[in-house]
Amino acid sequence: MNPLYHKAYFTQSSQRPADMPGETLPEVAFAGRSNAGKSSALNALCQQKSLARTSKTPGRTQLINFFAIDEVGFLVDLPGYGFAKVPDAVRRQWTQLIEYYLAERRTLKGVILLMDVRHPLKDLDWQMIEWCEASQVPIHILLTKADKLKRGAASKSLQQVKKALKEAGSMATVQLFSAPRRDGLDQAHAVLDQWLMVDQGSKNTG
Repeated sequence: MNPLYHKAYFTQSSQRPADMPGETLPEVAFAGRSNAGKSSALNALCQQKSLARTSKTPGRTQLINFFAIDEVGFLVDLPGYGFAKVPDAVRRQWTQLIEYYLAERRTLKGVILLMDVRHPLKDLDWQMIEWCEASQVPIHILLTKADKLKRGAASKSLQQVKKALKEAGSMATVQLFSAPRRDGLDQAHAVLDQWLMVDQGSKNTG
């Protein structure tokens, strides 16, 4: 892996677009249901134990959190969706913030979309895929918690997701991932490298 990820550090949280850092460096966002293991994946990818906060209570990430990687770019942790027990008004605010970020953020190079390998492609996951593709934002899916299934069952889920994406006409790519076992790190890092190292002016904002 690129050693730069070891140096990732938290810079700020944003509750509205005006709070976000200037659009100067490429960004990769992490999105997914509140119980998909997003914080654990971020920590594993950066080989840090507490870069992103993990909690037994899903939905703890209620702001957009920015993590800087030297002068290369940002990893951006979006609020989890679909499970958190929050008031409807707060949920609507999250939705509007995420929609704005995906549609308007010029420095966004791609979205890492996390799904529990045992429960992939729920309605809200498809909604996230549709949002990204409407804004011409590339998607790479991590089927997390692969360690919870036997290898054959995990591979079957992977193939089913690939088939469903193809049938839907989605260009999203997908892989198995396990933060505890550190499975899938190299493949995920290759995607991050590609997105963060590209020329900043190359993204088609459509």
